[in-house]
Parts: sequence; structure tokens; C-alpha cells
Amino acid sequence: MTQLANKWRALCLLAVAVSWPASGQAPALTGGPNTGGNGIKVGDGRLHATFDFETRYDSAAGYFPPPGNTDPTVVSDQLSGEALLHIRPGLRLELPGNKVDVELKGYADYVHYTGLFTPGSTNTSHLQAQGDLNVVFNKEGQVGVELADHFQRSDRTRSAAIGAGVLSLFNELKLRVPLRPGGGALEVVPQLGWGMELFQPMGALAPVGCGGPECDPAQVNRFNYSDLRAGFEGRWRFLPKTAVVADVDLNLRDYTNGDTPNALLLKAKGGLAGLVTPKIAVTATLGWGQDLSGGLGGTLLAQVEGSYLVSPTTTLKAGYARTLEPVAAFGQFRDDRGYVEGQSLLGGRLTLRASTAVDFLSFLGDRRDTLFKLDVGPQYQFEKWLIGGAGYLLNTRTSTATGAGINYSRHEGYVRMTVTY
Repeated sequence: MTQLANKWRALCLLAVAVSWPASGQAPALTGGPNTGGNGIKVGDGRLHATFDFETRYDSAAGYFPPPGNTDPTVVSDQLSGEALLHIRPGLRLELPGNKVDVELKGYADYVHYTGLFTPGSTNTSHLQAQGDLNVVFNKEGQVGVELADHFQRSDRTRSAAIGAGVLSLFNELKLRVPLRPGGGALEVVPQLGWGMELFQPMGALAPVGCGGPECDPAQVNRFNYSDLRAGFEGRWRFLPKTAVVADVDLNLRDYTNGDTPNALLLKAKGGLAGLVTPKIAVTATLGWGQDLSGGLGGTLLAQVEGSYLVSPTTTLKAGYARTLEPVAAFGQFRDDRGYVEGQSLLGGRLTLRASTAVDFLSFLGDRRDTLFKLDVGPQYQFEKWLIGGAGYLLNTRTSTATGAGINYSRHEGYVRMTVTY
């Protein structure tokens, strides 16, 4: 009786939500002069309350008991589909100032698994969240200070080695000190950051047939890590619309569980960025990444990106990037990524967007993964305080390693309504 009631309640909520338009893949945490209501005046700034309601079907929502299962200790080794409800209350605080500029934005996200397609999934319902704090001192001066913190709890992790069915708790604190001597043609930004990410499975039981840490609850915490980063960014504008750019980053990765040695990864690259024509912008950089701790070797780093302004309201961007990152269990991996993005604003209210990307991941050893992503959907601004839209996402992942969590096709369709006071 309870399961039947849950299904009817979920159906009613889905029916109501589908009748509403909604916005993009994740709720926007950024605001602008034409977004949101009046809010509450706080000093020279405003405090805005936000509320976001989303319905989503996810074909790879998690590992659940198989159909007809009578043993509560058994979980299927295949990712199953489910209808989800996202309920996201949030806040956005904007305090502009000549000397100090403060922006705080975030939301809590209750993810309810309805049990509509996979009975027994409701126990996987959980709380997610995201928050960003940015404080800028002396923004226009020759010496500035920027302090930023990003927090996120999500079922989309940053670890390339882990697949679906895992929750991630991530936090990163950054300190940047922009130096702009002279007229600002030269800018050097020393920076320091510390971050950490902790993992936990979405279910307490290992799926049948699981043979690796990417799906075993007893092993997934071996990917937990903390990061200490130090480096600088540089930009010298030697022509009005062209600059030499440089980026150096030293990353100390400490794995808090498991037997993966700590990593000390140095990455340095430089190149050019600027306008080729009034409508075409190009960035091209080249560099090298090297592990300085365990003799794991290095690789060439590169990025080539072009942006084309089709019209004042339509942009296209395409590029290729190669990066090197540390990861537990394997030591490090190389990511060769190609991507294309497009966005168009029609009538000042309707936004059409589409993006696609392919990642080829090469881990130390013989593991190779291929990731493909497609994200398309419209967004419409009915009022300054009301935005709606819909979208479709496709994520596929194939790996030379076995396991349903890293070999899957994930189809997601969603509708969402966002209200900002």
C-alpha cells in the first residue's frame, strides 16, 4: 500500500511539473542585472531567495534490488533507471563595493527517488548541496586580493576513475593576489589553494559481480584525497587585443586511505590569446606536466580553442585540450578532450544551447576509458524572477576495465522551474 501511494504521489508531482517549462542541466548560481526580483536590501547590495523544482528521468540512476528480488541483501550489478524529483531552495547575496566586493550563492538539493520505475529505489534519496563564496579586495587597484570557496555534495564526482553510483563531498578554498603594475598591460596572479574530496557509495551493499573499488562500498573511500596547489597565472597584453599567457601549477595530492603513493605534479604551459578578427578569438597554449614524486613520468600539455561570434546574440566555441591529473589506484591519467559548444539568445528571452565533448582517458597501466557527452535544451525567461526550460543529456562511458559503474549509457531528460525573489 505504501509503495502504491508513493507511485501515485510521484505521478501527480511529475504531471504538475511536466506542465511547467524549466531551465538547464543544473540551477544557475550566477545572477545579473536582468535576473531575479528586488530581493531584500542589505547595505549596498541585495539578498535574493531562490527556489528550483525539477523532474528528471535518469536511465542510470543507481544500483537497486533486481526485479522480483526477495533478498534485501542483494543489489543488481546493473545501473537502473528512475524518475527523480529535485527540490532546491537557495540564497544569493550580492554586496558590491569599491574596496570590497562580496558574492555568496548556494542551494540545498533534496533528491527524491520516486520508486516509479524501480521499486526499492526510494531508500537512495539523499541531500545534495552547492555553495560559492567570492570576496574581492581592491578590485581596481594595482594589488588586489581574491578569496574564493567552492563547496559541493553531488552524485557527479571529480574522480575520473570512479563511475556512477557514488556520492562526492568536495570543498576547495583559493587565495589569489592579482598584481597589475603600470597601466595593467601586465598582470601576474600568484595563487594558493587547498581542496579535498570524500567519496561514499549511494548504496550500502556491493552490486552482484562487482570486482573493483569503483563499485564496492568497502573500497570506494580509497579514492579520498586532499590537494594543496600553488602557482601563478600571467598575462602580458603586448597588442591591444592580443596577449601572451602563462600558467604554472604545482599540485601535492595526498590520499588519505589506501596504498596509493602521494603525487607531486608540476604543470607549466604558455601561449597566446587574442582576437584574430572582431568576431574570432583564439587561444593556443603548449606545455609539459611531470610527476616529481614517484617517477611516474610526464606528458605534453596543450590547448587550442576558437570562439566565433556569429551575431551579437549567438556564439560558437570549439577546442581540444590535453591535461594530466593525479588519481588514486593508478597514480595519474592523461585526458585528451575535444569539445564544441553553442548558444543563442532569441528575442531577449529564449536561450538555445547545445554542447558535446569526447574524452579519451589514458591511465597508467593498460586501462583506457572513452567518455561522450551531449547536452541540449532551451531556456525561457518569462519574467525577471521566473525562468523555465527543459533539456536532454546523453553520457556514455566505455572502459577496458569491467564493471557496470564505468561501462554504461546514461540518458537524462528533465524539466525545471526556477523562481528568484
